[in-house]
Amino acid sequence: MARVLMYCTATCPYCIAAEQLLSSKGVRTIDKVRVDLEPQRRAEMARKTGRTSVPQIWIGDTYVGGCDDLHALDGAGKLDPLLARA
Repeated sequence: MARVLMYCTATCPYCIAAEQLLSSKGVRTIDKVRVDLEPQRRAEMARKTGRTSVPQIWIGDTYVGGCDDLHALDGAGKLDPLLARA
């Protein structure tokens, strides 16, 4: 299973929804960067993505985007193959 990295906050409903989808796909570990606890990391996230909202998700080396992007990837049948990459 590919490594998943997610910039998030504790109470963001989109972060929670993204985590639930990933969990339903068998993802057991998500490397979380909590921008609510480390505000300087939000600037890092914005530099990497051009976005300031959370979540921002990577699967392996592939930048997925936010929660809507993750669900769209799943709807297109492309999430499972991306997660299956080692």
